[in-house]
Amino acid sequence: MSIEKQSLLQRLREALEQYAVISDQTWASFEEICHCRTLNKQQYLYEIGVQPRSFSFLDKGLIRAFVVDEKGSEYNKMFFDEGKFPGSMTALLNSTPSVLAFEALEESVVVEIDFSRYRALLFDNPELMRFQIAYLEKNWLLAKDLREVEIVQEDATARYLRFMQEHQSLASRLAQYHIASHLGITPTQLSRIRKSL
Repeated sequence: MSIEKQSLLQRLREALEQYAVISDQTWASFEEICHCRTLNKQQYLYEIGVQPRSFSFLDKGLIRAFVVDEKGSEYNKMFFDEGKFPGSMTALLNSTPSVLAFEALEESVVVEIDFSRYRALLFDNPELMRFQIAYLEKNWLLAKDLREVEIVQEDATARYLRFMQEHQSLASRLAQYHIASHLGITPTQLSRIRKSL
């Protein structure tokens, strides 16, 4: 294994261990289900309508997850920067085509993790179970609840201010129309909000 791949996988292990300790024995099994990949800007990691077989760890770059409505308008559901785990979990869990697309907004380096082999490891391994529970609680349950409250209760200006406060470093890497799409407003509305502030 190359030194570059070793250090990439080491960063993945460190990301996992922010949630649960991973023993050397578990890590040796986990490494076997990983595949490193580089994406060009605007290249898709996962496409709408295709059943995914993996989820990923983003080591370098920026990826957006978005849906497209019947009129062809895009809505940015989520952005993933370094250290995050992009993947269409609903599609993976249900073995269905993804309703989300995952596109690289910058050149990106990912580690793809084979989902079916991960699940097999997960059910045999308390360390990975602890990781899975802690990760899902923080990044899906708690974050999803907060996001749903924001959309329903906050006006566009409040949503923009919250986004800028919580994702300041990310915001500087995103085009304004991507931020507007994530906030559920038009680029013109976002421009007005920015001018008023």
